[in-house]
Amino acid sequence: MTDAPHYIDGPHGRIAYRQVKAGANGVTGVVWLGGFRSDMLGTKAEFVDQWARKANRNFLRFDYSGHGESDGQFEAGCIGEWSADALAVFDELTEGPQILIGSSMGGWVATLLALKRPERIAAIVFIAPAPDFTERLMWRGFSKDQQRRLMNDGRLEQPSDYSDEPEIITRKLIEDGRNHLVMTGSVPVRCPVRILQGMKDDAVPYAHALEFAEMLESDDVAVALTRNGDHRLSTPEDLERLAATLDQLPV
Repeated sequence: MTDAPHYIDGPHGRIAYRQVKAGANGVTGVVWLGGFRSDMLGTKAEFVDQWARKANRNFLRFDYSGHGESDGQFEAGCIGEWSADALAVFDELTEGPQILIGSSMGGWVATLLALKRPERIAAIVFIAPAPDFTERLMWRGFSKDQQRRLMNDGRLEQPSDYSDEPEIITRKLIEDGRNHLVMTGSVPVRCPVRILQGMKDDAVPYAHALEFAEMLESDDVAVALTRNGDHRLSTPEDLERLAATLDQLPV
């Protein structure tokens, strides 16, 4: 049974988190940054929790506002607010060097966090990274009619591949996303980077991950493509690759 969450006061209400404190002083910790509409109880986050306990590493995971067990309504949120949540949690609950794991939208949040706290980031593991997805993968994929309805009505309902509930895209999400775009040129992330990406990902095409990898300024970037991998990358084989990736990063 998963333990009940702890809470801190974040910039947009209480933020729920869970934390493993198993590492010795000076050992690099690990921070999980989840995806759009996901929460810290997902398969990959739970797997990393167990990995951290076995590896004697500190591990932090949390829910953005409007996600999971944190306060707020999902539809009221946006990239700027969720990245502010991440920064608040990072500053209050971690010390010393950290490895960020950014899954899907969490890859965008991880990038923004790394740009804010470069001296604290030992490495980043991106899983199906989706930086700038609101513009590149949502807005550009909408028809002219969908774009018009979104701007006029303030929201657009889309079928979700991951929930029975429709996916709500808000004008706030799109417009705020434009204030936080990172794939506009060279991305000044200079720490070691590992990217795990499925080639059958229908949410974040692997070409997007490759383009992002090319923009990173780091001299230590490795991309692992899984031919049959989907967006979740949560099969036992996918999780083994994630663990192996973490095992090979500096401590």
